[in-house]
Amino acid sequence: MSIADSEIAQALTAYLDRYPEEKTLLAEPVELLARGKNFASRRNFDMHVTVGALLTRGEEILLVGHLAYGIPLQPGGHLEPADTTLIDAAVRELVEETGIDPDAVVAVSQEPVYVEFGRVPARPKKDEPEHFHLDLGYAFTTTGDVGSLQESEVTSAAWYPLDEAERLVGPRIRRACAPSGRMG
Repeated sequence: MSIADSEIAQALTAYLDRYPEEKTLLAEPVELLARGKNFASRRNFDMHVTVGALLTRGEEILLVGHLAYGIPLQPGGHLEPADTTLIDAAVRELVEETGIDPDAVVAVSQEPVYVEFGRVPARPKKDEPEHFHLDLGYAFTTTGDVGSLQESEVTSAAWYPLDEAERLVGPRIRRACAPSGRMG
């Protein structure tokens, strides 16, 4: 059973309740979700949902070398039909891409700590036109380490100091360390 649009809308509402200053930035996905069109499906090219995992270990955060984009990013990816919750989908992506032991991963918050809405270029090899992703990111902590990488998706996985990761990826990284705060 795939994740319902209503669950996605609830997660976005909870996020906007915490970060109301982002309501204008996220007005378009809010409007799309109000229409309810199976946004868990990767084949929905108006918009579909992806999830990200901000994983910290002490004062470091895990980034992967993203194969498709050629840049370091937090682990994450598309929802699968078997996913039942957004946060579990984020853990699944984290484990798939990095090989980390899922039993060593602890959620810091049950709500997203970042949400980004953005245009994705066409990917003819995957029969995907230009489209939009609504990326919901969750914060986790661990004492574990990286295992076998999913080489079809990532080229590397490494722990970065927070300041360096923020410089590479953007301000959403800082929210992994203070998800209940109002950092931006």
